[in-house]
Amino acid sequence: MNHIAIIGAGYSGALQAINLLRFGTARITLIERAERPARGAAYSTSYPDHLLNVRAAKMSAFADTQDHFANWLAARGQGDGATFAERRLYGTYLEELLAAAGDAAGGRLRIIKGEAVSVTRDGSGETIGLADGESLQADAVILSVGNLPPERPRVISPELPDDLYVADPWAGDITSGLSDSDQMILIGTGLTAIDAALMLDAAGFKGRILALSRRGLVPRAHEAGPHSVPDLAQEPIDTLSHLLASVRRSAAAIGWPSAVDQLRPHTQALWSAAPVDRRRRFLRHLRPWWDVHRHRIAPEIAARIAAMEAEGRLSFQAGKLVSTSLRGEGAELVWRPRGSGQTEVLLVRRIVNCTGPQGDLARAGEPLLRQLLQDGRVRADPCRIGIDVDAKCRVLDSNGSPSASLYAIGPMTRGALWEIVAVPDLRLQTHQLAQTLSLPA
Repeated sequence: MNHIAIIGAGYSGALQAINLLRFGTARITLIERAERPARGAAYSTSYPDHLLNVRAAKMSAFADTQDHFANWLAARGQGDGATFAERRLYGTYLEELLAAAGDAAGGRLRIIKGEAVSVTRDGSGETIGLADGESLQADAVILSVGNLPPERPRVISPELPDDLYVADPWAGDITSGLSDSDQMILIGTGLTAIDAALMLDAAGFKGRILALSRRGLVPRAHEAGPHSVPDLAQEPIDTLSHLLASVRRSAAAIGWPSAVDQLRPHTQALWSAAPVDRRRRFLRHLRPWWDVHRHRIAPEIAARIAAMEAEGRLSFQAGKLVSTSLRGEGAELVWRPRGSGQTEVLLVRRIVNCTGPQGDLARAGEPLLRQLLQDGRVRADPCRIGIDVDAKCRVLDSNGSPSASLYAIGPMTRGALWEIVAVPDLRLQTHQLAQTLSLPA
């Protein structure tokens, strides 16, 4: 292939470009609508309190150089392999890698600031349409669209203005216009809610914050120091009930963090081999517990959150949001605590949607994904959590046939792989695809 276009230049897209430049000779075009490529939502934060959820030793951008980021960090006096580095610092690391790869490639990398709104098959290649009316041709296109914005809960009243309801905590300033007498509600109690609480704390907000989800589960903290995880004595059993029982036995012996980490080398294979009904049962019944044990937070972040709770400024609750309505300059929120038949009413200054990314293509508001879905060039995976792809990252059309020139990478391929949101998995995925596309035809 002579020309490969990548739509989206967050972590996955930028790293895909870097690996293609490393392993092949094709020209690479990166299309990104944000001001700065290589950062995405996770690493474009300006808050120093937003830390990586994984120690630096495991955050190398390269599958074949495991200590690359740790060495980069140490060379700048910012820590070592055991450090939970600032996410914005990791964004700088990725920016530098992309710039260096472009310089070394002798003009083979082009970065376009713009939004791709269509991809159509044109003869033996692809034509990409941009929002400004321009277009470009490529032999292959790689979709790296990242996470989609959270879905709007149905109980959020359409009469609530943007100042009262924040649909996406990464799309604006959730801290503006607040006083210390105000009350906030975060819909969700996962990693996004943790980030939102830290942003409010950093802005000096002294009011009360309620984080609400159906189960009220909160991400666990990493252990204070590096620890070794023993390998599983045998391959994990793939039925959900037996697997859960096995993990519980391991947790009793070595603790939940290590018990979950033991599954790390096996989760993609377990997911890929599981029939669709088993995957759906996992998502319906076990996913919330998996998420809080698997995707943990740095010990120092856990301490900050615990301090906010101890001061009475932050509360995590299990319950169901019943209704919202406009009430004066605020929003009236009705919710039912889990296990209770009674509802409670709160008057809040702002509601922030922290439910995390959605993956259902049918509900996606992205023009590009809508066009590809309508044209039958992509389809939702059977669990409706992303784009359906095969083991080679080729997108599957509405008939289930793999494309010869359209690929997808990153979190939106979770339907095929499940474990594809963390750096170790993404760097391997982009590494393998770059090698595949760089092979002689």
